[in-house]
Amino acid sequence: MEGQEHQAHRHLFEQRFGPHILEVKEQWGELTVVIAREALIRIGQTLRDDPAFDYKMLVDLCGVDRGVGADPRFEVVYHLYSLTHRHRLRLKVRVNEEEAVPSVTAIWPNANWYEREVYDMFGVRFEGHPELRRLLMPEDWEGYPLRKDYPLRGYRG
Repeated sequence: MEGQEHQAHRHLFEQRFGPHILEVKEQWGELTVVIAREALIRIGQTLRDDPAFDYKMLVDLCGVDRGVGADPRFEVVYHLYSLTHRHRLRLKVRVNEEEAVPSVTAIWPNANWYEREVYDMFGVRFEGHPELRRLLMPEDWEGYPLRKDYPLRGYRG
């Protein structure tokens, strides 16, 4: 995104979702927006369905452990792309261990395995996910290997 078009896109986003935006950053010509967890589904549906945004493609979804002392500890990062507008958007939701993130599988079906991977590696739960279970690790695996406090040698059984 370039110059005025970028500013117009950011303004539209802030205008539509202002009360639910916690933080906005611009980097490398792309927006990164941190939103309230409670607004994820409504914002996701609007981003997909509103022609002004048209983010029909969820390119990736990943987890981030911000560290044991961070509050909130985890981020779930949604990488979106609009083919129509040729825009990229990085959407983030922050959550603590005891909180669940609403599943976006009804909005972007390919989120299914991405959410399972984040659950498997970080322990972040996705409320409303059709089949939230481990994806990469055995079902009886103890702990979540991509957490910063996970022992390098794993847990001993």
